Amino acid sequence: MSIAAGTAHAQSEVFLCVDQNGVKEYKNTGDTKGCKRVSLPPLTVTSSGGKPAREGAAASKPAASTPTDFPKVDNGTQKARDNDRRQILQDELKNEQQRLAGLKKDYNDGTPERQGNEKNYAKYQERVASMKEDISRSEKNIDALNRELSNLK
Repeated sequence: MSIAAGTAHAQSEVFLCVDQNGVKEYKNTGDTKGCKRVSLPPLTVTSSGGKPAREGAAASKPAASTPTDFPKVDNGTQKARDNDRRQILQDELKNEQQRLAGLKKDYNDGTPERQGNEKNYAKYQERVASMKEDISRSEKNIDALNRELSNLK
């Protein structure tokens, strides 16, 4: 097996910018105040295949192989882990569905009861919008959990 190495060069300059609060950010333009050009060493690209790496080209993804010292798990143990994972996901799904039902009940089709501290209508509208966001987030969580469950063997 031969290993070839090449050097990749950056396509553009890199700048380190620090704002007035001391927050650092890397950018490809130094057009704002507090930006300094950063000198980066060239990247080394290696290829484990028979072909040498071309300069400036990304290395191809090596074939997936399991190392010889990688821990192995017997089928029974893996099946138990998969069953545990399925049960955890089903429990999470059940809890999320109950949470969604409670949120929808409180939301009352967009007209929840006003609370005593909501004499200001804007405050009420803010709470209603927050409730709507919570419902949407919960629905997305349920969709994600259902997808995860469907991906299990």
